[in-house]
Amino acid sequence: MNRPQLLAIAATAIWLAGCGSDPAPTQYGPNPDLPHPSRGLLPSMTIAKPEGWGDRRPTVPAGYQVTAIATDLKIPRQTLVLPNGDILVAEGKGGGDATVKRPKDMIAGYLKKKGTSSVKGGDRLTLLRDSDGDGVYDGRTVFAENLNAPYGLALVGNELYVANQDALVRFDYRPGQTRRSGPPVVVAKLPAEINHHWTKALAASADGRTLFVGIGSNSNIGERGMAVEEERAMVWRVDARTGAHRRYATGLRNPTALAIQPGSNQLWAVVNERDELGPNLVPDYLTSVRQGAFYGWPYAYWGPNPDRRVRPFKEDMVGQAVRPDYSLQSHTAPLGLAFSAPAMGGPFADGVFIGLHGSWNREKPVGYKVIFVPFRGGRPSGAPVDFVTGFQADGKTFGRPVGVTVDPRGALIVADDLSNTIWRVTPTSARAAEPAVASR
Repeated sequence: MNRPQLLAIAATAIWLAGCGSDPAPTQYGPNPDLPHPSRGLLPSMTIAKPEGWGDRRPTVPAGYQVTAIATDLKIPRQTLVLPNGDILVAEGKGGGDATVKRPKDMIAGYLKKKGTSSVKGGDRLTLLRDSDGDGVYDGRTVFAENLNAPYGLALVGNELYVANQDALVRFDYRPGQTRRSGPPVVVAKLPAEINHHWTKALAASADGRTLFVGIGSNSNIGERGMAVEEERAMVWRVDARTGAHRRYATGLRNPTALAIQPGSNQLWAVVNERDELGPNLVPDYLTSVRQGAFYGWPYAYWGPNPDRRVRPFKEDMVGQAVRPDYSLQSHTAPLGLAFSAPAMGGPFADGVFIGLHGSWNREKPVGYKVIFVPFRGGRPSGAPVDFVTGFQADGKTFGRPVGVTVDPRGALIVADDLSNTIWRVTPTSARAAEPAVASR
């Protein structure tokens, strides 16, 4: 298909996306409304035009301030606050050589690309340093380069782990170090063929002996055949010493961020669910990850709701599907997850921050913000709260949140992979304002 034909098809798709509307069911929390599936030739598609921030800044609640601490990066994805306060930034843009088999995939790919940064991924780790503790990160060095779309980061003692799109690797690390001291050591190879979902999320157990790796599916709903999904759509449990792995939990279509809950040492994840069942299916979600559990993909969603598009269909798998803990609304694309700390202020001291990268397949976009989900007794409790907003307005997109990291000294670090910026949000007073419930 030549470019004029593609543009004509894309124009038609955009016109079709303007037809109809997206009703807004209640889709936050443990019991989301699940409408009947709606399938058509093309989903609604709205990609807001990228625009520079200029003099604008994201919006944060009263009692907080936001500052850009690094700009002109090369697709920042996830961050890691080191013990001395330095911040590591994983920069990269991955993906494999997946053959486009359906015209709708070509159209969707064309439109989605229009809503992303044109900058080439850095394939590197950049270190940011605030040399005098004044909140200005005046030091910036390349810690490691020539990586392969790095994404997940974890520090265990003096060992820094990086999840590239094709391998989990390790660097030696000394406090205060600004550049790697040697080449990376491969801990375990990771599935990398096709790499439809290329990001590899990473978290380390409290004792540092186990590494959890989130690996996304190679398709939306198995349309490439289930053979290419071997060892995908799951969380691996990797022995940090030997690299030996086993399946920890399965049926997670695209677990894009992992975090260990302080105190309980429970693993949590945010997951991007399937598309092409309508603007309000299927809800992306936050969930505790139970060892041995099956979360439904591709045969079921949100517990035992069957999705019979996959062939061959396995009826017996539907009843085995575990219901996730907390819905984040359909197509919000959560890519960041971090447990809070008391220094973030009373209203935001107990819960999780989640970076919502934002939708592409709805008439009215959703996501494009950082939310806070409050916890009580170690579980999500109550409605989500908007924490960092203003990434999108008037049909324009200024930024797209990805990774979020809490600095225990009292700051939320947000990676923005559209404007290639790292934002830092801090309390301005000892007592932060009461939060407002997230807009739907």
